[in-house]
Formats: sequence, C-alpha cells, structure tokens
Amino acid sequence: MGSFYAALSSSAENNPARLEWLKDAGFGLFIHWSVDSQLGVVISHSLVGADEAYCEYFFNELPKTFNPTDYDPDEWARLAKIAGFQYVVFTVKHHSGFCMWDTETTDFDIMNTPYGKDITRELVDAFRTYGLGIGFYFSPDDFSEFYRQGTLISRVRPEAIPTNNPELMALNKEQVRELLTNYGPVDVFFIDGIHGHRSGGLNEHIWALQPGCLITRGAISTPEIAPSTDQTLPVSSKDEPWEACFTMGTSWHYKPTNETYRDGTQWIDSLIETRAKGGTMLLNIGPKPNGEIPIEQEAILREIAAWMAINREAIYDVRPLNVFREDNLWFTQAKDEDTVYVFVKDTEWKYGEWKSFELNNIKITEESVVSILGQNDRVLEYREDVLPQTEWEMQDGALHITAMRAQRIYNDRTWPNPVVLKITHVNIQ
Repeated sequence: MGSFYAALSSSAENNPARLEWLKDAGFGLFIHWSVDSQLGVVISHSLVGADEAYCEYFFNELPKTFNPTDYDPDEWARLAKIAGFQYVVFTVKHHSGFCMWDTETTDFDIMNTPYGKDITRELVDAFRTYGLGIGFYFSPDDFSEFYRQGTLISRVRPEAIPTNNPELMALNKEQVRELLTNYGPVDVFFIDGIHGHRSGGLNEHIWALQPGCLITRGAISTPEIAPSTDQTLPVSSKDEPWEACFTMGTSWHYKPTNETYRDGTQWIDSLIETRAKGGTMLLNIGPKPNGEIPIEQEAILREIAAWMAINREAIYDVRPLNVFREDNLWFTQAKDEDTVYVFVKDTEWKYGEWKSFELNNIKITEESVVSILGQNDRVLEYREDVLPQTEWEMQDGALHITAMRAQRIYNDRTWPNPVVLKITHVNIQ
C-alpha cells in the first residue's frame, strides 16, 4: 500500500448509485489477517528480498500451524455493528498469495491448515446477519505464484506485473470469479495492485460478474494514512468519492511488540475530518493468529462505539459544506437537508459547564433549532435548579450559541471526545 493510490481518480464504470452509497456510509472496517500473523511481521512484504530458506518456511511450514481456534466472526460483527461501521473490507488474499477462502486454484489456502474451514464464508455470513456491507481486499501481486514459477519475488520487475504474466492474470481472474460467484452480492472490491490492473481487464472482469460491485482502490482515490508515514488527509473537501485507509498503529497486520497506537479521541477526530472533507474512513484492525482482536484495538473500537451511539447521525448520510471548519469547529451537512452538524474538537468541555461559540459561516432561519446530539437539554443529573437548554441568536452577521454538556458518558463525568451541535433549517449558501 502506498501513496500511488492517492492520485487515482474516480472511474466512470462504477455505478453512480454505488458511489453515492459509499458517500453515505461514511465508516468502514478494514481487516488485515493472514497466515503470517503468527510471526507478528509486516503482512506479506517480508517475502520481498527473502532468501530461499525463509520463502520455503513461509510457503510450506506456516500453513501447518495456522489454527485460529478463537475466531468468532459473530463477535467481530457485533463489535463492528456497535462501533458504527457500515461495511467491512476483509483481506481474502494479500500479496503473499495465501487465500482465506475455500479455493480450487491453489493449495496455499485456509483449507490446508489445521483450521480447515472457510474463514471468509464464516465472516460473510456473520456480518450479513448484522446488516453490514461485504467487501473484499484482493491483491493481484501473488508471491506464491512467483515462487511456484521460479520468479524472483518482487513488485517492480517486468514478470511481476500481472499484464506481463499470463499465468498470474489467469489465476487472478479465476480467483475473482470464485469470490464473486460463491459468496453472494459483494458490495466493495478493493484491488491492491500497483501495476494498472485496469489495463489487464480485472476491473471489467469484476463488473461483468457483479455490475453492482463497487471498486474502491483500483477505481477511486484511496489515500493511505498511517502514523508511520508522512501522508495526511486532503487539505480541502472533495465532491468526488474517496476512501481514507487508516491503521490504528504502525502496522496493518497484528504486531505484538514494538507497537504504538493512537487513542480513541484521535481516531474520532480523524473520522470527523474525513467526513467534513467528503470522504469515507476505512479503519483497520489486525487480529491475532488465534482469531482474537487485540485488546488495545478492541478498546479503541468500544470508545468509538460510545461516541457513535450518540453522534452517528452527524456521520452517516452527510456531505461537506463549502467551508468545512472554523478553527476547532468542524462541519457536515445532512444529505438533501438543511441541517448542519458542528463538531467541537480540541476543547475540554466539562460536564455541567456552559460554553459559547461564534460561527461566521452558518446562517440560521426563523425555524432553526440548535441542540446537542445525545441529550434532551432538559435535565442535568441531580440538579433540579439547572435547565441545560441551548440558546442561540444571530448578531452582527454571526451565529452565537451557548450550550451546556449535560449527558454523563463516563462515571467520573469526564468525556474527552468531541461534542456535536445540531442546527436545523440552516440557510445553506
């Protein structure tokens, strides 16, 4: 994965309705998981530059010990649902070529491990049960095929390019056919190859099998954002659909040691910025080899879940305003409505405290109502003498709002995450 993809523009072949679906969804769960999670190393890439002994061990020995006996796809799906994800993108095949589904194309797959069951089938069924969209990550750059061919494992040599390697391209197309005929409707296909797979017909092959399948990477902009890189979100909002891909720490894969994580507040801030600028956020987890989600990652998801339970309407089915922020205040607009959401970031807002805000780019009407998402503005717990009702007025061309945070989220009454103001019947310019 790399910055190459940030330059890709939208493809006309994606169904426009499916592109709108992506804009509406706002929040997806990425899952990087493969046979080398047992080692806690970078997924697949340790094979590039590896000697014969390491390659032999990787391809022939690692499958013999991959047995995720604690894998519970229903638990994954339930956590994804409460965390507010609208869809999942699962790595069915990363660059190593290991297939996480029951394939007829290779023995380097989940069926030839002690686990011996179709992990992808189990995941698809569980996530569909909870109404979440299904997406597949697929790499056309198959190192196991290079190894079988006796080709040096690389991502830049001519024979590593699928369009220059007929056997590889045929393998990819057959694997895509399996995935798009054996698992029902697939909402998203994420193609992580760097060699212009469109020229090899892989996109067209996908659309021929499932015309409604949305291709993200490979057809739209998908900037990769990770603490280990210098990349950032776009500096301005965009009308075209785009999907930002984030790691929670420094690795896409499970990394048991030498790892650092951004906290839940930082991820909520990133989600807000992504949505304010018109993008969809794809946040990654890397399960342990036994099938468990690392507790550090689960904790972040549950913090996000608490925030999304209160503020999800400001994230789903929204579009960017022409002015997407004023200082620490960020905006989204309800799709096809005159409602604006104001995210109050980077500010300590104590429980029971009044705060005042001045907005210069939001104009209200006589019908406008301002409130705080999640609370009814009528009760401050244990304080009958306090009415925490939001007040607002236009003065000197600016909107002035005074509001109190009156919903207790944590037992100690602290809450480090953004509070969201909802403003209805805005005069949208």
